[in-house]
Amino acid sequence: MTWKVEVDAHQCMASGACAGIAPDLFTLDGPHSRPLHPEIADDDRALDAADVCPAMAITVREGDAIIGPRP
Repeated sequence: MTWKVEVDAHQCMASGACAGIAPDLFTLDGPHSRPLHPEIADDDRALDAADVCPAMAITVREGDAIIGPRP
């Protein structure tokens, strides 16, 4: 199954933590980050990026379920 990765541009503060953890999944794009691909194969680095995002701007979904950030 693929995961859907989203960055809320209104919440993102462009800390670069996500791009630092997974530079092939996220990039800094001006005043915020964005995923390089909206859908990815299962990759725990996307969950790690969602977990460490200081603005909690990253959401990872598997189907309809939100799996990241993890509680």
